[in-house]
Amino acid sequence: MNLLAVENLGKNFGERILFEGLNFGLAQGDKVALIASNGTGKSTMLKIIAGIDNADEGEVIFRNKCKVSYLQQDAIFDDNFTINELINSKHNKISILVTDYEKAVDLHCKENSTKSQKILEDLTAKMEQENAWDYQRRSKKILSKFNISNFEQKVCELSGGQKKRLSLALILLENADILLLDEPTNHLDISMIEWLEKYLQQEKITLLMVTHDRYFLERSCNHIIELEGGNLYHHKGNFSYFLEKKAARESNFDVEVAKAQKLMKKELEWIRRQPKARGTKSKARIDNFNVVKKKATSKRVKQELNIDVKMDRIGGKILELKNIKKTYGNLTILDGFDYTFKKGERIGILGKNGVGKSTFLNIITGKEKPDGGKIKLGATINYGYFTQGSFGVDEDRRVITVLKDIAEFIVMSDKRKVSASQLLEHFMFTPEMQFTEVKRLSGGEKRRLHLLTVLMKNPNFLILDEPTNDLDLLTLTKLEEFLLQYKGCLILVSHDRFFMDKLTEHLFVFKGKGIIEDHYCTYSEYREKQIQEEKEFKKIQHLEKENTKIKSIRKKLTFNEKFEYDNLEKDLEKLEAERKELESIIQNPNIDMDLMMSISERLGKIINLIDEKEMRWMELDEKQQ
Repeated sequence: MNLLAVENLGKNFGERILFEGLNFGLAQGDKVALIASNGTGKSTMLKIIAGIDNADEGEVIFRNKCKVSYLQQDAIFDDNFTINELINSKHNKISILVTDYEKAVDLHCKENSTKSQKILEDLTAKMEQENAWDYQRRSKKILSKFNISNFEQKVCELSGGQKKRLSLALILLENADILLLDEPTNHLDISMIEWLEKYLQQEKITLLMVTHDRYFLERSCNHIIELEGGNLYHHKGNFSYFLEKKAARESNFDVEVAKAQKLMKKELEWIRRQPKARGTKSKARIDNFNVVKKKATSKRVKQELNIDVKMDRIGGKILELKNIKKTYGNLTILDGFDYTFKKGERIGILGKNGVGKSTFLNIITGKEKPDGGKIKLGATINYGYFTQGSFGVDEDRRVITVLKDIAEFIVMSDKRKVSASQLLEHFMFTPEMQFTEVKRLSGGEKRRLHLLTVLMKNPNFLILDEPTNDLDLLTLTKLEEFLLQYKGCLILVSHDRFFMDKLTEHLFVFKGKGIIEDHYCTYSEYREKQIQEEKEFKKIQHLEKENTKIKSIRKKLTFNEKFEYDNLEKDLEKLEAERKELESIIQNPNIDMDLMMSISERLGKIINLIDEKEMRWMELDEKQQ
């Protein structure tokens, strides 16, 4: 069932055309990601579909009574409300429905009329449709998933990240027909992202989102639309499929241009030999020549990010932390932390929001003082600190002025000197954009400018706190390439699991209460180990619970339970065999994409069945002993 059609959509800001002539649609259950470079209008397109902004041409058509919920990059709430008041406020569609239903029940109890009966029946049907009966319970459950538990706290007391999480939770509660999500994983820790992935995989959810998180794209989307060069390309599949098709498309384009150039050369020689008078056939051939010429001279205008700056020399002594302590009231961040950093070390930092990751970074860079302990910094160390928030420039200033305030010329890795303007072009800021005020840049362009101001100071110890927020995939890829070649020390805080996996093999895991675990592995290896430990813990808990039951009520297996117990062992053997077979098939690099998606879906079901049957088998096994 089609829910949305976007037809011939266009938007411009003055002479700058963001996009034009765009066409696409959403059917029920579609999970679509929009991919494009920063500044090409991704967020603007979502705002137009949500009805917040207007298109200059084209239209957005919804199926009748289709409900849309939109998550903006920056959450906007009434700061005077508490979280509880916000949940139950007039801004919330489900809350309004629950209030109307309660009023209708009271009215019918008083009047008991045909009219009040009809109103109550209509509202009852809507309550069923919206799954609104347990709204309060669901709201508390989803909010707790995003680490929001103090429902009497005022919105004005929340951080920007907390407001974004609150906004996302409230949108999920609305049961909309279409979810429009702009960078939904920003300000979420990894456990929250993993929960959101599973939530959005529900068949009933229809989704259009903008995100830079590649693992999230891979697991949450079945259709990707790419906006490049003013054209919209459709890819029915996940992120891996998109990368494959994009590479093939670009390769085919280059081949077609090369063929057209050869043909143009041949046709040009023919045209030069022709007399002035032209017959019908000659004219047709000349018209065809003009088509070939256009193709032969076409170019893919593709801006490339070029991150190339000189790194200051780094000495033998880097950074030594001895017995570092830090608390805020009853909250312990560091409790006697010791570590000596080595040359070229790359450390990833993991932990839930609020456990002190940013505080730790501020302490080692001198922005905050520890309560106790010693910090010994090497004489040659030059920090480059890329923070989560704004980088503290006057946004009324022009882009070029921001850079010139730091330096007029910058030394590159090959010892060449380039001007501030040339360096901006390396970072995909055109000459026109360089004289734009910072406040007019998109969120991703501001982050790119912030990154440039950090790197141009030639740091030999880079600290990146959530660097992937709002950056497009092209920028992220180039940043990864630079960091893989970077010879200095690197500390990385990121919820982007792909980014973390690629760049670090040593983790500090902040567990809270001052506990920091040290793991020499990638994020994926750490997470796999964590999942296995959680499974073992749940099994132990289950066994303890069942043992308690058995001790209180000791019964032998019934005939039916004995039959079930015997068959469970056979079922588990078959499921394990099928699991191994499917896993071997899916590892084939030449597998068809549709077949891979079908097998992946079946594999997920089998794994769940194995878990269920194993738990039931253990339950029956304990009972018969």
